[in-house]
Amino acid sequence: MAWIYLSIAIVFEIAFALGTNATKGFTRLWPSVFTLLAAAGGIFTLSLALKTLDVGVGYTVWTGIGSIGTVVLGALIYKEKITPVKLGSFVAIIGGVALLKITSGV
Repeated sequence: MAWIYLSIAIVFEIAFALGTNATKGFTRLWPSVFTLLAAAGGIFTLSLALKTLDVGVGYTVWTGIGSIGTVVLGALIYKEKITPVKLGSFVAIIGGVALLKITSGV
């Protein structure tokens, strides 16, 4: 169940990061409300995952996969460029997350 909570937390993390850009410095009401709710949802579901997972594993996976999702969706939504260096970084992050999952024992 911890990995399900962590997956939900990752979705909230991506929504939070993308929403932050849409707030225009928290000057737009509804994007700001969305962003704050996403942040709260992410922290709450991460805390549920961390009841079982080690904090080092849970937090690293949350931020790592959240970062990848943010970059990919940022490219799709905001037309940001994905360079070869970014692609190589994705591979490194995914490999690290996979190793953490394999060795976490949960």
